[in-house]
Amino acid sequence: MNIFYKDGEIATRNLSPGIKVYDERLIQEGDEEYRIWNPRRSKLAAALLNGLEGLDLNNDSKVLYLGASTGTTVSHISDICDEGLIYAVEFSPVSMKKLVRLSQKRNNIMPLLADATKPKYYLNKVEKADLVYCDVAQEKQSELFMDNMDLFLKEDGQGLITIKARSIDVIQKPKKIFKDEAKKIKENGYSILEKIKLEPYEKDHIAFLVEKSF
Repeated sequence: MNIFYKDGEIATRNLSPGIKVYDERLIQEGDEEYRIWNPRRSKLAAALLNGLEGLDLNNDSKVLYLGASTGTTVSHISDICDEGLIYAVEFSPVSMKKLVRLSQKRNNIMPLLADATKPKYYLNKVEKADLVYCDVAQEKQSELFMDNMDLFLKEDGQGLITIKARSIDVIQKPKKIFKDEAKKIKENGYSILEKIKLEPYEKDHIAFLVEKSF
């Protein structure tokens, strides 16, 4: 995976040299330019810094990204999968405007203004994915994650979900919520490969890396 370590931080090789996406720091080394990946702006960066090891992203991977927002994390996946394609699903028209502008500078991003809870509405627009990534902070986030994986994940693909406990229940303890969400995923035919807590970057968050059970 095309991730680089620079002075204790992680970075990706900039697909659009000279252009920042979210005021990240750029580093020039010879002919290559790198973008520092801020773990306080990206839950995937937080998971990687906290020890996520098994994520399989290649330069030609196809990614379905649920909850793309304005494209902070999407842009780093775009750097990694420079010959692949990221289907970036976002529900907010305001965020979508920024995502569209980003895609005009990065040809491997396909923005989709859509509701991730209704994946059949974009069934004819998205091909099978090597990775389904879900960062949608809502009560039924595990269910929508699995619905999308059922439709779009390749047989040998992976899923990655970042779960925000307080979006599911503000009273239950996060540990109990995480246990319950893991049980749901396993009962629906998926194996959890890694569990990564996201502190100190994100409070009461966890990332699950999953694959289909055979």
